[in-house]
Order: sequence, then C-alpha cells, then structure tokens
Amino acid sequence: MIIDSHCHLTYEPMSNSLQKTIERANRDGVKYMLTISTEDKSYDKILKIVEEYQSVYGTYGIHPHEAKLHQNIKSQDIINKVNQNKKIIGIGETGLDFYYNHSEKNDQINSFEQHISAAQEKDLPLIVHTRSAENETIEILRKHLKIKKTKILIHCFTGSRSFAFKLLDLGAYISASGVVTFNKSQDLANTFKDIPNDKILVETDAPYLAPVPLRGKPNEPSYIIHTVKFLSDLKKISFETFSNITTNNFFNLFGKLN
Repeated sequence: MIIDSHCHLTYEPMSNSLQKTIERANRDGVKYMLTISTEDKSYDKILKIVEEYQSVYGTYGIHPHEAKLHQNIKSQDIINKVNQNKKIIGIGETGLDFYYNHSEKNDQINSFEQHISAAQEKDLPLIVHTRSAENETIEILRKHLKIKKTKILIHCFTGSRSFAFKLLDLGAYISASGVVTFNKSQDLANTFKDIPNDKILVETDAPYLAPVPLRGKPNEPSYIIHTVKFLSDLKKISFETFSNITTNNFFNLFGKLN
C-alpha cells in the first residue's frame, strides 16, 4: 500500500477525469490520497471530492503565494473550515516561499503563524511549503514549538542537508516528491538516503513534478510508484518494504484512516 501524501486533485487535468485518475492510482497500489488546499475559494471542491471518493482525504490551508489575498484568514477561521468534515485531516499547505515572493514576506509570515496556531489548537499535522526561506522557517517553527508541540510535515523537500536535519530535530516528517528522481538532484537524493526511514513520506504534488521516467508530463497519484521505486533502491530495501514504511509513517502522523 502507498499513500500519496500531497496532491491537488482540484487542479486540471486531473479534475477533468477525476474518477479515472483515482481508479488508476488505486489499481497501482495507491490506497489513499491527500488532496491539499491552497486557497479558500476552491475548498468547497475539496469537500465534495472527499465526500464522493472513499480513498481521498483533504486539508484546509492557504499557500504562501496566496497570502496577500487571504490576510483576513485567522486561526479560528482555519479551525472552522477544518471542522466542516472529519476527512479534513491536516492544515496547509502553508509556509514561506521567498523564491517567487508572490506575496509580501510579512503577509506570508502572518499567514504561516495563523496556520501554526490552528494546527496546535486542533492537534492536526501542519503541511509546510518552504522555499528559499530555510532560516525563517526554522526560526518560526522553533518559536511556536516552545509554546506547544506540533505535528509537522515538510512537503516536497528540496532544501539543504543541514536544513533537513534541523527539521528532524524539531520532530518533523519530510516528504519526497518526484524531484528526488531528477538527474540534477543528486545532493537531494544523498540527503534522503541519510534521513531516517521512519521520518519519510512520499508524494506526487500532482499535477506538478512528475518523476523520471515521466518527467515533463502532467503528474498524477499513480506515478508515485516511480518515486517509491527510486527511494527503495536508494535505501537498498524492497519496494514493498519501503511502501509499508512510508504508509506507517503517514498513519503515525495523521492517524489511521477509515
């Protein structure tokens, strides 16, 4: 069994043939998918999908790119959204992206902290996007962890080795996407080789970042098998064993799924 811990089923082209997309994933051993919220206006679509498809769960959150358009979203608003359905099992994606800076840094930080507070209040995992903001991400997480322990998942990790181990020191789980399979990602692969197996999750981030040998195509949850194969080879363990490890890690973080 494999769990795609981060995909965007509300995005095209998957949204245009959602049932077939999910069927392909299930056929290839992807039993569950977590479809991730990035903006408030599409949340109703996520609620509809998790109601309709047994194998799909969801989150609520505002992507850092969208922070400037959601300055009115506070922690209680996030909690209220999460409470709408028991299949909403995480908060995010949130975080910091200073590479693109589609939103002002202060707006991103304020939004991130609102999400952290909501995750602490609900005791739900916080799904973190971080790019070109390693020091700031660590500083903010450390500050809030002094207040209350928080479940953290760093999605689509592409950062430095030192950043990875600072996150591990905070108890974070770290998710690998198709990026780890790219030829240019040798340093990243070496980092994942040394990350403890019990702290790794896998994801597609579909429709983005299709793994080798499908790079350049629109990604979908069924393609996660290539990332799992790459990592299992990297770790020198069987595909089935690594699949089970990442699945158990997901359950340890998010709880068992019904």
